Amino acid sequence: MNELMSVVDWSRAQFALTAMVHWLFVPLTIGLSLIVALMETMWYRTRDEKWLKITKLWMKLFGINFACGVATGIILEFEFGTNWSNYSWFVGDIFGAPLAIEGIFAFFLESTFVAVMFFGWKKVSRGFHLAATWLTAIGVVLSALWILVANAWMQYPAGMEFDPAQMRNVMVNFSEVALSPVAINKFFHTVLSGWVLGAVFVVGVSCFLLLRKKNREFALRSIKLGSWVGLAGIILTMWTGDGSAVEVSRVQPMKLAAMEGLYRGEVGQGLVGVGILNPDKKVGDNNDPMLLGFEIPKGLSILAKHDANAFVPGIEDLIEGIELTAGGDTIHTISYAERIEAGKRAQNALATYEEARKAGDTQGMEKAAQLLKADFENFGYGYLDSPEEAVPPVALTFYAFRVMVMAGGYLLLFFIASLFMSYRTPEWFDNKLVLAGGLATIAIVWICSEAGWVVAEVGRQPWVIQDLMPAKAAISAIGSGSVQLTFWIFVVVFTLLMCAEIGIMVSQINKDSKKDLLSDSNK
Repeated sequence: MNELMSVVDWSRAQFALTAMVHWLFVPLTIGLSLIVALMETMWYRTRDEKWLKITKLWMKLFGINFACGVATGIILEFEFGTNWSNYSWFVGDIFGAPLAIEGIFAFFLESTFVAVMFFGWKKVSRGFHLAATWLTAIGVVLSALWILVANAWMQYPAGMEFDPAQMRNVMVNFSEVALSPVAINKFFHTVLSGWVLGAVFVVGVSCFLLLRKKNREFALRSIKLGSWVGLAGIILTMWTGDGSAVEVSRVQPMKLAAMEGLYRGEVGQGLVGVGILNPDKKVGDNNDPMLLGFEIPKGLSILAKHDANAFVPGIEDLIEGIELTAGGDTIHTISYAERIEAGKRAQNALATYEEARKAGDTQGMEKAAQLLKADFENFGYGYLDSPEEAVPPVALTFYAFRVMVMAGGYLLLFFIASLFMSYRTPEWFDNKLVLAGGLATIAIVWICSEAGWVVAEVGRQPWVIQDLMPAKAAISAIGSGSVQLTFWIFVVVFTLLMCAEIGIMVSQINKDSKKDLLSDSNK
């Protein structure tokens, strides 16, 4: 058992490392592709050669980031086969379908037109080149769509049935997989947050150019366009964030409880604005979960249910299977202990089905299949040793959520201030503190983005597939030593990759910052 948990922990660490490094590139690719397309559109419409020069600089930085994102994304997909082969088998053709679509359609769309975008300036017409740039941006978004459909299915498995004859899940309704509310909301939330990150990157790098006291017009034009994209992105991201809270409340209530550090819910549940968790708090004890906290009255009920008097269950409520009516009366649903028993019955039924199949007992197979279907929704709970095992890391989820929200609030103010200064008081961009703040915001937006990923993925632990497969049932039959070795190899490789990307980008920015980018001599 110790060896098993070591493999699980190291495999999770390796996948988290790869995913977080990959996530450094993905939102920037999404955001920059849109901004570059808008800049080229400005050149196409105005015939102003200054917009062409602005487009080409940001396109270079987009290309560097795009290449790194492709490299880390390939590694991430391979890990499903190397580290999580039981998962890959169990999901059947469901998880693979959107990934195949992403590879065949979206990735080839990106690859085809990105070549025209970079090498077709003097080989194709202005209109065709603009179309290629927009099709590259669309391809980037379509790639994100199918990856996020696959991820959303893990969070909310829909459109599938378990086939005991194949011992795995099979897709029965593609539209339910691709168009589930969780998938659609996750897609828009991710893409819009990518706009925000790309916009901050453009504004921050422009502030760096202004610190060099060159290319003021270039920088201000970039700041204005980037800030408009960022403001639209952050407002729409907050709107989709509201939708995410509703979906999480509906399909992953334990994640929501962990996000709030909520152990006992109530009707008209408040929302913790700022708080410090009690590290000694355990499920079932009488310790206060918060050492210090500021609560918005009825905020969580409004956020999660859009009803100020709705009941929001806490961790212990979910474990015990307790809900409250609007009047405060207790309703008993299914407890986690009962879910574990149902999961074990489902697994026993599957084993009985397999025995009957080997014996050629058709009636026994049909009976076992019926028993399996009755309890299959709790299949994954049969792997758990106790109800408490279904509780995600509360502290990490709680604090990551607040980092994301507070950083998002800062970014809203950042874009408003950036637009105000660029249009009304551009002289403020001569202030070194203002420029340093713009540059530092690049780090803040990446922290915000990574914190959002942590909330989404850590908050659903221990599940790889919600309620159907925990992480310890999904791993490959490999030794922990092999996973540890590859983990540290990836640490070295990813560190070198990050240093290379940052070095190339900084070198390119420094090189361009020494030029007068909008002068006639730099056509």
